[in-house]
Amino acid sequence: MSAPAMKGKVYLMGAGPGDPDLLTVKALRVLRAAEVVLHDDLVSSKILDLIPASTQVRNVGKRCGQAAISQEKIHSLLTSAAREGRQVVRLKGGDPLLFGRVGEEMEALSLAGIDFEVVPGVTSAMGAAAAAKIPLTDRRFASKLVFVSNHAAGDTPAVWDDVISQDATHVVYMPGADYSEIAARLSAGGLNGRTPCLVVANATLAEQQIHRTTLHQLALEPRLPAPALLIIGEVARPLPHFEGEKASPRAASKPHEEVLHLTDTPIRA
Repeated sequence: MSAPAMKGKVYLMGAGPGDPDLLTVKALRVLRAAEVVLHDDLVSSKILDLIPASTQVRNVGKRCGQAAISQEKIHSLLTSAAREGRQVVRLKGGDPLLFGRVGEEMEALSLAGIDFEVVPGVTSAMGAAAAAKIPLTDRRFASKLVFVSNHAAGDTPAVWDDVISQDATHVVYMPGADYSEIAARLSAGGLNGRTPCLVVANATLAEQQIHRTTLHQLALEPRLPAPALLIIGEVARPLPHFEGEKASPRAASKPHEEVLHLTDTPIRA
């Protein structure tokens, strides 16, 4: 009597923004047990170095819209390996649920009857904001957080003009080379030219670059290497520095501070 076939499984997994210390505990465990890893091009080499030497590894990513392999072929590789009873990891930069085509892969695996699991990761926006030491929301001036991709299906420009808001932080993934077009769309949506902007490339890695500018000057910024993203909004303003008795610009904008004592009675500072 023949032994029952091993049941394969696919893990749709996030590699985080690049620093291997930001890989989740579960992701590291799954990666070390994987028999096949199909990874995106922008997954950092330090993450790939954690994969066992015995694992079959293949780069299935793309850069600048040039795909080395079609999405349909990736679906085929995932389903074929799983049907062979292998543990397969589809490794994506950041979090797989954000702008990672994971919806298409979920659908393909479900239609093929393949068992799969999603392992979330730290998304690039979080890594970039942490590296730049800024929040993504602030109750004083950013009650909304808007994630947009500057590319849609077929590598055509995405339509996101309708979500621009003055009380939001906007994060633009895959901004491409034309920052001027993005700046024009945000300005047309009502954002002030003095709105702070950040351009962050290779967030959390040694080669990380962070450029601070304004919406008015964004078009003049040099294009940074991928993976890069833009953060636009008041949260991107640099933190104030301690200047002794001299109030910093951000501190001066507050009408007053309250000191709460045990009586819970607010006292003007």
